[in-house]
Amino acid sequence: MTSLTRILAATDLSAPARRAMERAALVSNDTAAPLDLLHVANLAPLERLRQFMDTTPGEMERRVLDAARRRLHELAASLQQRYGVVAGTHAVAGSLIAELAKRVDSLAADLLVCGAKGESVIRHFLLGTTALRVLSTTTCPVLVVKQSPHESYRRLLVPVDFSRSSLRTIGHARIIAPKADIVLLHVFEVPFEGKLRYASVDEETINHYRTVARQEATQELGALCDEGGLSPRDTRRIVVHGDPTLRIIEQEQEQDCDLIVIGKHGKGLLDELLLGRVARHVLAESQGDVLVSV
Repeated sequence: MTSLTRILAATDLSAPARRAMERAALVSNDTAAPLDLLHVANLAPLERLRQFMDTTPGEMERRVLDAARRRLHELAASLQQRYGVVAGTHAVAGSLIAELAKRVDSLAADLLVCGAKGESVIRHFLLGTTALRVLSTTTCPVLVVKQSPHESYRRLLVPVDFSRSSLRTIGHARIIAPKADIVLLHVFEVPFEGKLRYASVDEETINHYRTVARQEATQELGALCDEGGLSPRDTRRIVVHGDPTLRIIEQEQEQDCDLIVIGKHGKGLLDELLLGRVARHVLAESQGDVLVSV
């Protein structure tokens, strides 16, 4: 993928979800990709209300979807007025995850945008095993919006582990925010460091292994920049030692980044089967927005 072709933004029509819709409109503006808004109505909680109102299931669904369509049209009109983006609107009833996958496929969307609070998609992504399976197989990157957007993304933090997904992650970062600066981060650990200490290997020797590992990682990071077409002028390279789950959040704050772009898979087999441990931690703990690259 060299450019975005269509953005799908999922909303529960709550106030927190509006931030995600505004960010989706900003990205649409920056990338010239068409934008579609989707609301999936879950009618199951309304069954008791339907019985109390003595209406048919079809009538209840029609009322709910009519109301959702009106609110979606109002939202689309507001986004057009503020950002100059004309968004398509879709209101459907059913299972959120199933309908989401169906719409991503039917619209050929290559970016899904959702909020991180309220009755939003991210609750299902983080808590639902069904959604984890969706993320494990989807070909569509997911942008999780946590902050109110005031401007286009300025600085991106892109953690890489030199796995086969690293180049793809860099590519997605450049596509979603073509004018932003990039901070390329690699967090390294000395192989078997804990076992070395357990075997009473002296600290000087362990530090030597760290120095060698840092030098190798720095060389690999430089080669990755060249392969990814990243200019030294607008790319900062950082190599640090430690636990990736801690260092990524630390560098997000130190580098003043407003978006983390991270691959959902790492090098391990377990990461290939489920949404990766590091990606899940970043989704939960980051202050800014997160783009999960696939």
